[in-house]
Amino acid sequence: MSALPPNATIGIVGGGQLGRMSALAAARLGYRCHILSPEQDCPAALVSARHTLADYEDSNALRRFAGAVDVITFEFENVSAAGLELLASLVPVRPGPTVLRISQDRVAEKSFVNGLGIPTAPWRQVETPEELEQAVAALGLPAILKTTRLGYDGKGQAMLRSAEDYRAFSTLEPKPLILEGFVDFACEISVIVARNPQGEVTCFDPVENRHRHHILDLTLAPAPIAPETAATAVAIARAIAAGLDLVGLLAVEMFVTADNRVVVNEIAPRPHNSGHWTIDACPASQFEMHIRAVAGLPLPPARRHADAVMKNLVGPDEISQWPEILRTEGLIAHHYGKTEARPGRKMGHVTRLFPLGALPGPFGIADALGPVAPQA
Repeated sequence: MSALPPNATIGIVGGGQLGRMSALAAARLGYRCHILSPEQDCPAALVSARHTLADYEDSNALRRFAGAVDVITFEFENVSAAGLELLASLVPVRPGPTVLRISQDRVAEKSFVNGLGIPTAPWRQVETPEELEQAVAALGLPAILKTTRLGYDGKGQAMLRSAEDYRAFSTLEPKPLILEGFVDFACEISVIVARNPQGEVTCFDPVENRHRHHILDLTLAPAPIAPETAATAVAIARAIAAGLDLVGLLAVEMFVTADNRVVVNEIAPRPHNSGHWTIDACPASQFEMHIRAVAGLPLPPARRHADAVMKNLVGPDEISQWPEILRTEGLIAHHYGKTEARPGRKMGHVTRLFPLGALPGPFGIADALGPVAPQA
């Protein structure tokens, strides 16, 4: 296919901060963005040329949206796969609806990854209390019971440590659920890979992710892991992207065990929170790579010119430090334009850069981040 020319319009389904940063990257490459979202004044719409205010399953609105754009992508998974299929019948959608359907369902996702010969945590599908008991007998405790759909940032899941915790089965919806065996990991990492319609692939370095209250708190780039472990993680990300016939961006979240085994946790076929550091530490960020892939442009190497630490600003307490963040030398601040700061809501992020090879240890990171240092 030929690449989209300048001034073409890229449709983005979803209006959150990932769409916002994608739209900013698209504008730098000469493209206009048109957002489809049911939320008025959403972060992406504030920086885009047009906004269709509509539900993700409104077929009339979807048809009008498709008629106004040249290619379509999405910025998070909790959109309608049926709606995306309607759009794909009218205009190219990248990544395609099949990729979305796999990533939306944990059973489909793990089945797909395992089918490629790539390890995940052991798991069982669970539809009844009896099946839960059978799954626990097979996998042991502790284990994590999750919804197969719609869960993120710790939502839709429960840790099972004893039989008393089985009551979580009745509160988690929709069914079926999935029980995942507990992985005693040394660290959590992710790799972001881009792939364009011509089959060109480029991968960012693996990064370490540290969570707080089930929400990403810190990303360290690069991850402090052995070179051979990093190479394994990159190979896994490339294999999944190829297996999906991906056109766009894919984040692969993984566990690294104490003996350096790499186990896939989840995949996300769109820009990812753990890639925000690339805006400031790489010549081409994850968002530019996403837009390049969707538009059919060449993909440059995903190189970094600096090491980096990224800190999320979550909820009213952390975003209240915005004035001091702006006064702190070395912090690169990103605000998402959300008007209401609710507990657990991602309001922005800050990045601090370090010379290549000079990423400090945990205490140095806390010192370097100043007003938004990780809390004990």
